[in-house]
Parts: sequence; C-alpha cells; structure tokens
Amino acid sequence: MEQLSLFAQEIEQNAPLASRLRPESLDDYIGQEHLVGKGRILRQMLDTDRITSMIFWGPPGVGKTTLARIIAHRTRASFIDFSAVTSGIKEIKDVMKQAEAGRMSGLKTIVFVDEIHRFNKAQQDAFLPYVEKGSIILIGATTENPSFEINSALLSRCKVFVLQALTERDIRILLHHALTDRKGFGNNIIHIEERLIGAIAVFSNGDARTALNTLDMAVLNGRIEPDGSITVLEEVLMQCTGQKMLLYDRNGEEHYNLISALHKSMRNSDPDAAVYWLSRMLEAGEDPLYVARRLIRFASEDVGMADSSTLPLAVAAYQACHFNGMPECNVNLAHAVVYLSMAPKSNALYVGYEEAKIDAQRMLTEPVPLQIRNGVTELMQELHYGEGYQYAHDTKEKLTRMQCLPDSLKGRKYYRPTREGHEDEVRQRLEEIDAFRNGGSHGT
Repeated sequence: MEQLSLFAQEIEQNAPLASRLRPESLDDYIGQEHLVGKGRILRQMLDTDRITSMIFWGPPGVGKTTLARIIAHRTRASFIDFSAVTSGIKEIKDVMKQAEAGRMSGLKTIVFVDEIHRFNKAQQDAFLPYVEKGSIILIGATTENPSFEINSALLSRCKVFVLQALTERDIRILLHHALTDRKGFGNNIIHIEERLIGAIAVFSNGDARTALNTLDMAVLNGRIEPDGSITVLEEVLMQCTGQKMLLYDRNGEEHYNLISALHKSMRNSDPDAAVYWLSRMLEAGEDPLYVARRLIRFASEDVGMADSSTLPLAVAAYQACHFNGMPECNVNLAHAVVYLSMAPKSNALYVGYEEAKIDAQRMLTEPVPLQIRNGVTELMQELHYGEGYQYAHDTKEKLTRMQCLPDSLKGRKYYRPTREGHEDEVRQRLEEIDAFRNGGSHGT
C-alpha cells in the first residue's frame, strides 16, 4: 500500500507544472475578476448554488477547464470531462444515460465539453434534451465566437461568459506562486531574475498554460549549483521561448516609446523606420491586435480623406491578425504599415473633430434647429418641428441652402480639407457647395 502511495506521488511530481498547480477553489484562482470577484455574477451563482448550463468563451490558457472543475467541486456534482475532438454521438448518449440515472438518484452531473465548437450540429443536438430537462448542467468551452459555432437552440439555453486573456500582472503572480508552492518548485531553491519572469509573462501572451510550461522547461534545464539550487539562465530561457529577451514591458515606458516611434515614422512617410519599429514590438512579444488597433486609429487621424481606403485596409489587417495570429500575421501588419506610410497624409478629420468637440462640450444644450427636427407627432408639428425642412433629393443640384448648425454656430467650419491625395477632390467639391449656399450657382 505504501509502495502504491509512493508511486502515485512520483506520478504527481512528474506531471506538468500546469496540472500540478491547477487551483481547487476560487480563492486560488487567478484572473477573471469580472466574473468571479466578490459580488460578480458567476460568483453569486456559485455562492447561491444556482448553476445553470453555460458557455465559457475565451482564448487558450485562461482557466476555462479549471473554472468548470471548481464549479463542480463547489456544487458537489459529478464531473464528466468530455473532449469534442475524440468523442462521438455514441459516447455522448452513453454519458447522458449515466447522467439521467444520476438525476433519478438526486445527483447533479456537470458535463464539461472542451472545444465544444468542434462538435457538429448532430452532436450538439444530442445534448439538447438533457439540458432542457435538467439531466445535466452543460459547461462548454470554446475559443470561437459561440454565436457562429454553437447551435442557436443549445446556445439559447446556456449563459455565455466571456473570459479574458490574463494580464501580465496575473501571469507574474502565477509564476511566483509556482516558484513557492510545494506543488510547484517550493521544495527547491530557484534563482531567477525578475526581468526573466517578466519576459515569460510577456511571451505567454495571457496564456497561463504557456507561462507555466515555459517556466517548467526553463527550471528543468537550469544550471544546478553546488548547493543543489537551480539558476535559470537567460540563454536557456531564450532557447525555451525561441525569442530574445528584448527590453520591453507592455505597461511601461518602453511600450509607449515604441508605439510612438511607429506612429511618427508612418506619419513621416518613412516605411523603413516604420517596419523596424513594428518588428521591434512584435518580436518583443507585443499583442499584434494592439498594433492593429493603433493602425486603425492612424488611418483616420493621419491619412483620413486623403486616402479613405486606408481605413478598411487597417480593419482588414486587424481581422488578419485575429485569424492568423503570430507569427503569420506579422507580414499582414507590415503590409498595412508600409501602405499607411506611403499614403498621402491629412489630419483634417482629427483637427475638425477636436474643434467640434470643444464647441460641443461648451454648448451641450444648444437646441437643434426646428427645420431639421423630426416632427413625428401632432404636438411636435404644432411646435413647428420639421417646418421649413428642405429635401435635398427634390432639387436639381441635390443641395439646399437650409441651415443645419445652431444659430450660435452659423457659418462655423470644422472640416477644412487639404490638397493631399483624394482629399483635393473633396476640397473642390466642398468649395462648389459653399459657393452655392452663399448664393452662387452650383457648378459641375
């Protein structure tokens, strides 16, 4: 019996670090405070034991399976772990029969289905009657949008919870816990610089499993000192991650320095510098979606109407990053960065909005002119709503001289187009419109 116990201990010690450290209660669970923090909806459902079928939607390694196991433990339910990759309809029906028998005996059954989006319609439908009559509490986990990947009938019977990628602070806490907990490396003396822990946190990109696997590999390949302690070396960590430990911190000054360098290089129409700063960010572990969001902003702020195609291009780059991920999306971002760098530049939209914002904040109660109000009721019409409205489509020029700004801002100009790129055509068109409204004829 003792021999068997020692064998079990050896198996547990040789298990992956992420498995050994899997938390068993919410007190040890890291991340997802918006769901399991005090007073939050999922925490309240657990505290009152009112668990319903649910879908956990979020990126890999954020604790979907762990949360499902904690729920099963808290509710004292039978837990069945189901894989959508290896299970078919026969396995589903067998499990459902067991769950139905358990329900008749007063036993709750939680069926956890990892990667539920991989089930086809028929497989998903097999769960439906058992979810409806309460034979099982279904918890599905998916990295894909449930609206597109889960049958509407099944989805309507499940509460969807969105799990977020862990923050770098969350990952750092997790790594320090792994180094001190007896289930991790707490029985060993591990020497590792804080900057290397930070580098692992950046490399993991919000994925706890990746972070723990990387730490596990780095420690197991660390240098054993004469006193039996282990030192994690930077070169070993570089081999484990396949990345250089570049100076980078997504929440620190260098993060903002690099995104500023990228933005200003594109603004200065310098594609070489822009691609360099882009690669500095990506190779140091920056989230490509963050870069893509900045490109979307740049497309309107610094290019604008000079080349309106840059906005859909930047949005397409964001989608490419979402579909491909790193490292495949690096060339998608390079494509967008070079195009934005070479595009004609205009900040007329940015300047115009900032000026309008000042007026709007200063005059938030300025009334809408009566002629452009919508007089949909008899009372509104009696109050002259819509009186004097001129329908542009009824005119030959498709223009009217009707005033649309409040009286206090009559004649105010916010958008002043430049002569850059396509915006020069817009400028000419706006000059013709202004001439018409000032009493001239409308040219072509």
